[in-house]
Amino acid sequence: MNALRTVLANSPLSAPLKRGALTGPRTRLDFVEVMPVHKAFAPMVRQQAYDLCELAVVTALQAIAYDRPVVLLPAVVASRFQRGCLIASRARGPLAPQELAGKRIGVRSFTQTTGMWVRAHLAADYGLAIERMHWVTRDGAHVEQYADPGFVEHMPGDKSLPDMLRDGDIDAAILGNDLPQGDEFFPVIADAGARDIAWWQRHRFMPINHMVVASREACRRDPEAVREAYRLLLQADRLIPAMADAPRPTLFGFESLRIPIGVVIDACVAQGLLPRRLSVDEVFGPAEDILGALPD
Repeated sequence: MNALRTVLANSPLSAPLKRGALTGPRTRLDFVEVMPVHKAFAPMVRQQAYDLCELAVVTALQAIAYDRPVVLLPAVVASRFQRGCLIASRARGPLAPQELAGKRIGVRSFTQTTGMWVRAHLAADYGLAIERMHWVTRDGAHVEQYADPGFVEHMPGDKSLPDMLRDGDIDAAILGNDLPQGDEFFPVIADAGARDIAWWQRHRFMPINHMVVASREACRRDPEAVREAYRLLLQADRLIPAMADAPRPTLFGFESLRIPIGVVIDACVAQGLLPRRLSVDEVFGPAEDILGALPD
């Protein structure tokens, strides 16, 4: 039996795969635990450290644009609504989205997918161009060929974004899975929930965070193993109870993802996150060659 070194965050989708409730006849997913999962992204796009890996969608598109050795599969394993991820310190007074021009906004990395979505929402909802805000980051891009725009400042040191908010180093911050709880901070977009649902009702998909890539080497060495791994992911997704006409954080299939990936590409181009515009066919072409007509 062939093994694929695999990194997936703990989730309802990965749970049956990790505990062995779903297996394939010829391929074993050999899981490597990386926590938080974003620490696997740079090794994957730089060194093909794994055969199969969860990867932020912005990083995946950058990897394709810079010809890194990964193949993006039509598998969204994590999505979330993003507007509530932009926060400010209650102790430092009120702050509305319309007041963000000229403000310092912290984000772990300018290329972080959550930041991309928040900036896209600020542009669409309030007409705020990203150049009108001063972006303060802690980390660089996972794809090392990418350089941040000139209006992005890298702050050295190990101070966390919440501490930077407390100390007044920044006026607002974007956080994802590490979004702090409690009353110390407040969402800058007060009606984030209502706006997110309205966005979903228009677009019919949740903002994509993470997808799955295979290494180019694994695809060359054993394409059937990659096909079987995709089938296992699809089976795991079908085990998750679905509510009729409700947002769902996972999404599979080339046709299902053509429009969502197009939306992400548009946002990335508008924000200077890609060196050139990618086509959806270019993004999914290598995976289509491998997966063929597998069902969604």
